[in-house]
Amino acid sequence: MTKAASAAAKDLAAAGVSGVHVAWADNNGIPRSRIVPITGLADAATRGVGTTSLFAVFDSHDAITYGHSGLATPSGDIRLVPVIDRLRRLAGQPALAWAPGRQLAADGSPWPYCQRGVLERQVAEADRRGLEFRAGYEMEFAVAPAGSADIVSAPGHPGPAYSPHALIGLDEFVAGLLHDFDANGLRIGQLHAEYGLAQLELSLGVTDPVSAADDQLLARQTIHAAAHAHGLVVSFAPMIGSGTAGNGWHLHTSVRRKGRNLLAGEGLPGEDGAAYLGGLLRDLPALTAITAPSVPSTMRLRPGFFAGAYAFWGVENREAPLRYVPGSSLLGTDHANVELKTSDASANPYLALAVVLAAGMAGIADGVVPPEPIAQDPGTWSAGERETRGVARLPEDPAAQDAALLASSRVAGVLGDELLGAFRAVRASDAAWAEGKSADEIIAAHLWRY
Repeated sequence: MTKAASAAAKDLAAAGVSGVHVAWADNNGIPRSRIVPITGLADAATRGVGTTSLFAVFDSHDAITYGHSGLATPSGDIRLVPVIDRLRRLAGQPALAWAPGRQLAADGSPWPYCQRGVLERQVAEADRRGLEFRAGYEMEFAVAPAGSADIVSAPGHPGPAYSPHALIGLDEFVAGLLHDFDANGLRIGQLHAEYGLAQLELSLGVTDPVSAADDQLLARQTIHAAAHAHGLVVSFAPMIGSGTAGNGWHLHTSVRRKGRNLLAGEGLPGEDGAAYLGGLLRDLPALTAITAPSVPSTMRLRPGFFAGAYAFWGVENREAPLRYVPGSSLLGTDHANVELKTSDASANPYLALAVVLAAGMAGIADGVVPPEPIAQDPGTWSAGERETRGVARLPEDPAAQDAALLASSRVAGVLGDELLGAFRAVRASDAAWAEGKSADEIIAAHLWRY
């Protein structure tokens, strides 16, 4: 690794790179980083760089909570080690490169609070079971002119939704994004003006789960830099204004055994694919506590906004939190996947993927049979109709999310006792901060955190 890091550092220095962002995401989904001088990259790859252990208990507002007994004092240090095989020069910040980081204990041993390590363990467990996962993100974000206090009063494009006309004023930004994504080794399936106010969406290429989480972090860095270069700011926050459509980061997954996509079928998944989907549905309230964990997340999950307010699944049903996307004669059966809509930027991408994989694998192991798919919007039904169909509302506040998380040992157990304790302490700190504040105050406080 030292030899590879030294060679990479030499090449990057020759190209004018001065430093490397070593990045990770905290338990609020907020990217954090340390910049390592390019001359120190090889040493960092071997010994890491020091950082406080307390990032595991930072809340969404940069307050440090000591509510978790494992990290209850300001003492302690860890090592942040760049993953050299994911090192990229940043096209939009040419003096800098980027690499995801692993968080290790001070002696170099695994650290239980490292979210990337949690996902790596689930991928290893899948391999042990003869399963292989593929994953990809759809990323929604809103855009505004630089210096804007908010997006509602200063939208970055006028709409209409999905119209090419909406993006004419953003031509240079869009061109910059396409260029920088390609240069940074990120594949985009498509990019368009989305339904929400001043909203854009792009889809990242499908890859293995750890790379998908890495790519999500790199994509954020790339988008923010391109926006800055063109006099804009962007927000990935779950909500940008009361009554507006929120930003989701729809997570698509598929699972294979011996190269065969288990979700493939004649309009519906086969037996194992159905069990995978059934596993996700069984643990959906607990999953959502990890994949959409913030106070604004619960505000986004409303009926009628294609966000997934109720626990059910459907075939190509955009109101469903679990949307089954079948293959077709045009796309091929290998295209089949499941989209999780209850996912947003406040989720740590490594933890989000880890719990999805774990719940899905448990579904396959247990042979879970999901109920019939629903093609309608249960939000238009009466409470009695929803009760008859067994369709319940997903957790609507932090306390309900916490209870749902604790009720599922399959999901909570993925994090381990230490990380679960830190994650819950952070969520409790956020909930205490939000108590007594209006929806507009909460939205404004999170808007530029993402």
